[in-house]
Order: sequence, then structure tokens, then C-alpha cells
Amino acid sequence: MKDAADYLGLSPHTLYVWRHRRQGPPSFRMGPRGRVMYRLEALDAWVREQEQADSCSNPALNPLNTPLQERSSRFLGA
Repeated sequence: MKDAADYLGLSPHTLYVWRHRRQGPPSFRMGPRGRVMYRLEALDAWVREQEQADSCSNPALNPLNTPLQERSSRFLGA
């Protein structure tokens, strides 16, 4: 878990809390002691998903890229 947290630039505690809440990157338990593991591919995929979901990184989600008329009716209920 510490290696995954370092890789993501997060604290292990944040990763622990996200896992407990079933948020964050997918993980699994391995071995007799149930060590929490993360696949590098899963971490990379999760980061890409976060990047695409962020309106600053994804122009399609940025409300400023919506035509003004469509924006006003969507946000003002007109």
C-alpha cells in the first residue's frame, strides 16, 4: 500500500480510507496475511479515469465550452 501511495503521490492513510470507502484505485488482498495489493496497470488506468473526469483536463466536461444559449437553459432552468 505504501508503494502505491508513493506512486500516486498520496499518503498511505488516504489510500486506506479510499479503500475502506470503496473509492480510489482497485485493489485486492493476497497471501495468508491478506496484504493489500495494487496492480500498476490498475493504478495507471485509475489515474487516466480521474484525468478524464476532471473538467479542467477534459474540454467536453468544461461548462465554458458549451454554447451560451445551451448553458443558460441548462443552468438557469430556462
